[in-house]
Amino acid sequence: MTAATAMDRRSSVDAAAAAIMVGLTFSWGLNYVAAKISYAGYDPVFLSIARSVIGGLCVLVWCRWRGIVLFTRDGTLVAGILAGALFGLEFLFLYVGLEQTTVARNTLLVNTMPFWVLVGGHFLLNERITARRLVGLLLAFAGLVAVFSDQLSADNGATLTGDLLSLGAGILWALTYIVIKRTKLAETSAEKLLLYQLAGAAVVGALVLPFAGPPVRDFAALPTLALFFQAVYIVAFTYVLWFWLLRRYPASGLSSFTFLSPVFGVLCGAIFLNEPLTIRIFLALGLIAAGLIIVNRPARKQIPG
Repeated sequence: MTAATAMDRRSSVDAAAAAIMVGLTFSWGLNYVAAKISYAGYDPVFLSIARSVIGGLCVLVWCRWRGIVLFTRDGTLVAGILAGALFGLEFLFLYVGLEQTTVARNTLLVNTMPFWVLVGGHFLLNERITARRLVGLLLAFAGLVAVFSDQLSADNGATLTGDLLSLGAGILWALTYIVIKRTKLAETSAEKLLLYQLAGAAVVGALVLPFAGPPVRDFAALPTLALFFQAVYIVAFTYVLWFWLLRRYPASGLSSFTFLSPVFGVLCGAIFLNEPLTIRIFLALGLIAAGLIIVNRPARKQIPG
């Protein structure tokens, strides 16, 4: 961290950062809708490759403009390849799963990631599960039960395969986070870390592409715009903005806003795609959101006597 950055560091999340976080989480919720729309024109596997390549090129341009050094020997290559492979599998599961289930179910299941981090961190990061976090974990599990019990409803546009792939994406997301925390990747620049992950997604997608369907289903304006929305706006803009916030504000304060992402995902699916919302989905949303808030809530500081 440079001296200028240290001086610009905030001790708490102010109104401006809170407004940006609401905008970011809304964008991430809307991203699921954009992906669903793009399936009309492109195969999900091809989409994961195109999104990563276009987004990665934009990030490279950003780094070039800002003078951010990327290609130096810092001991992160092996870990970067592993994190990239996990990230690639995550987005493969996410994109393929999303095509076979609804946006609401997909976004709820993918955003269980913090709870898998909690479980994995207990065994792999020496981050013990406290009683408070255990309550959050149990609420999240109850939310998962509500999601999968909704399979009993007819005509909800979802399949068990799509739900399991979406859940797998959340678990792979957590594994990627754990790899980053346990290796030198935690010390590298956010832009370099993002490029490792985008490169991994492109490579994994390229390996699977021969076994997928035709890359282009119907070259049309709306699916293409949805693709560029994901690549340019979501990957190259919102992720970089997120990293910018992390450098200037406490991560614990920012993370408390992430529970809005599944909320917006569920609502955007209903508003833009007319997806049905059942009582179980609302119940799952409430349970998972409550669990996220409990898990992310910082512990109270003890006042010295």
